[in-house]
Amino acid sequence: MKAVLYYRGAMSSCNYDCPYCPFSKTKDSKETLAKDKQQLHAFMEWVREQGAAGHQLSIFFNPYGEALVHRWYRDAMIELSHMTHVKKVAVQTNLSVKLDWTQQLAKDKAAFWVTYHPGQTGQEQFLSQCKKLYEQGISFSVGSVGIRSAFDAIAQLRKLLPEDVYLWVNAYKDRKAYYSEEEIAYLTQIDPHFGLNVPDYDSIGKPCGAGANVFYVQGAGIVKRCYSDRRVIGHLYRDGLEGLAAERACGMKKCGCYIGYIHMPELGLERVYGDRLLERIPAGFAR
Repeated sequence: MKAVLYYRGAMSSCNYDCPYCPFSKTKDSKETLAKDKQQLHAFMEWVREQGAAGHQLSIFFNPYGEALVHRWYRDAMIELSHMTHVKKVAVQTNLSVKLDWTQQLAKDKAAFWVTYHPGQTGQEQFLSQCKKLYEQGISFSVGSVGIRSAFDAIAQLRKLLPEDVYLWVNAYKDRKAYYSEEEIAYLTQIDPHFGLNVPDYDSIGKPCGAGANVFYVQGAGIVKRCYSDRRVIGHLYRDGLEGLAAERACGMKKCGCYIGYIHMPELGLERVYGDRLLERIPAGFAR
């Protein structure tokens, strides 16, 4: 079967301390990092075995923190990108690490979901990192949280990035009705698909790929239907994809997270993103 796996291990720390992010306030112990490394090694061993089972996998690393500061995630991305049964490997990252290792990636399979955090990194340094990916021909999108204090920095970044690099803006949802109509229009000029991220979609009882061909894997192998709809549906290493896969309607009233609602078929977002849905690159921006 064809399956999308979101993977999140034990680590929950970041080298940034963004005020709006709960994961920037923690520092993992050596024991936690050792556990995270062991969990990823177990996941990689499972992935290696799936080719013989006839599965085609797309894998997205979206940890509670910054993964690429740890070598085991960089090594995993390189290896996964060269596996014949892995269609795609992507990672959510602030792009703060050295990028010499990216030359070892299979560039037709690797992708980066890059987050820009004004105040945590200089714009010139951040653009330099993006330029390295761009010159290597590695697919990536760039995005930022649309808090008002970041509006000017996000607009400036859009002007400085190559036109064929998509810049998305995540709607800030910690405060209800945060944006005025004028602010939504302003951010839509920067991100033409910003309007897709503003609403929380009615989802309870509705079909979704989550749990059918999209799985949210915790480091120990526990699989949840979705990170928001936290029902545990099984164990990756015990049940396998065949034992996990089943049509499951959403149990949450609303879905407002990109990695969740993109798998709701009624929204038809494959018409916007094509085969770059996972890494959030609209079809018109594909390089």
